[in-house]
Amino acid sequence: MTHILIADDHSVVRKGLRQIFSEEPDLAVVGEASSAAEITSFLRSHSCNVLILDLHLPNKNGIEIIKDLNAEFSNINILVFSMYPVDQFGVRALRNGAAGYLTKGAESDEIVKAVRHVAGGRKYISESLAVVIEKELHRSSERPSHQVLSDREFEIFCAIAKGETNKMMAEKFILSVKTVSNYRARALAKMNMKSNAEICRYVHDHALTD
Repeated sequence: MTHILIADDHSVVRKGLRQIFSEEPDLAVVGEASSAAEITSFLRSHSCNVLILDLHLPNKNGIEIIKDLNAEFSNINILVFSMYPVDQFGVRALRNGAAGYLTKGAESDEIVKAVRHVAGGRKYISESLAVVIEKELHRSSERPSHQVLSDREFEIFCAIAKGETNKMMAEKFILSVKTVSNYRARALAKMNMKSNAEICRYVHDHALTD
């Protein structure tokens, strides 16, 4: 039996996933969480094979959650289930320890297939993610400029393109306004840019946000 923890801050998403798994005799939802703290608390006291993780949880960035969970819980298999497109965070999630990545537009059959796959200790690579990985392998010397950004710099970069202010980003990522400003400055320097307008144009041209 595969025991599943669903981590998403939207109850309707958790309910929908529960319904999907309720029809599968080998899959059982053993818990729900709506924040990183709730995930950690649950895993410290319960046995679980698979964590279905939304990258956009309150108070902590999803990539950092993956890193922290893998450092503390060696047996957890993390399947990201996100609203963010595969091009934006798929490869980053896998690099940082996720076992698979699905967008919230995935069909129920694929979700079930992915859960069974990662529960067996294997990586689940969807067709869309495979395309992204293949592109990465074929453009090592021509990879997009944004690939040089760290995970946090990339998040700040995309948030700027969405029109978020330094104060909004500071509250979202639990950072000081000065730290956000420093990340922005580093991202601009690495990308050889000088303004938020250039960031917005780049993000739009490369379809980095939904």
